[in-house]
Amino acid sequence: MRYAFIERHRSEHGVEKMCQVLEVTRSGYYAWRKRPLGGRRREDERLLAAVKRVYGQNKGNYGSPRVTKQLHAEGIRCGKNRVARLMKANGLQATAKRKFKVTTDSRHDYPIAPNLLNRDFTAARPNQVWVTDITYIPTLEGWLYLAVVMDLYSRQIVGWAMDRTLTRELVIRALRQAIGRRKPPQGLIHHSDRGCQYASLEYQSLLKEYGFLSSMSRKGDCYDNACIESFFHTLKVELIHRERYWTRVQARQSIFSYIEGYYNRVRLHSTLGYMSPYDYERMRLAA
Repeated sequence: MRYAFIERHRSEHGVEKMCQVLEVTRSGYYAWRKRPLGGRRREDERLLAAVKRVYGQNKGNYGSPRVTKQLHAEGIRCGKNRVARLMKANGLQATAKRKFKVTTDSRHDYPIAPNLLNRDFTAARPNQVWVTDITYIPTLEGWLYLAVVMDLYSRQIVGWAMDRTLTRELVIRALRQAIGRRKPPQGLIHHSDRGCQYASLEYQSLLKEYGFLSSMSRKGDCYDNACIESFFHTLKVELIHRERYWTRVQARQSIFSYIEGYYNRVRLHSTLGYMSPYDYERMRLAA
């Protein structure tokens, strides 16, 4: 095991120094290298190559459970504990999470809708429950604000909009995009926080126009809209905190690629049985 450690890290640290620290001889290490690979070791080498590929394709966002599920989907037989062991031994860890602030401003005199969702984050079919919220993206030009609409059935982002200012027009554009894409029926539950953008007369009129039922979280309770908060958390951890955006245009392009090219269609979601939102919805509706 000590020789294997030296082999994995020989490009980072000197062989002689590691041999001293691990209390083995250089001659012993080089003799070990010349030996034919054992069956288990050969299997580990092949599996590690596949693990590194999946880890790299997902930009280090996957921990061992998602890597294992992806390998299973590709027909590669492996146990989750074995994958976890190989990842730990090779320094492959999922990106660490960071907290971020919220943007809700509930200091207004608009009417507040009841909490119809009441933390029930399930839906029996698409376009039954949508949740929505706003977050901010830092760029060297200033803030870029992002509004998204999520379908709770598949956790798919069905509508989104970005702008340099935080206005009701921003959330209206995101909602109109979702409506145009999904053509939802009347009776859809639309859940948001109590922010002035969502409580505004213009936004509530749009909900009534399409026969949607307005639902709002309790004041200051982020857990009432936990799914959309989770998405923003994932977006920040897997993309925003890794980037340095010089312009809002650069940030827009990056976020567009993440949502439409990765999150909706590729990223495995534990709540969906480790399927992407797109595949989950497609396969469930085809069944």
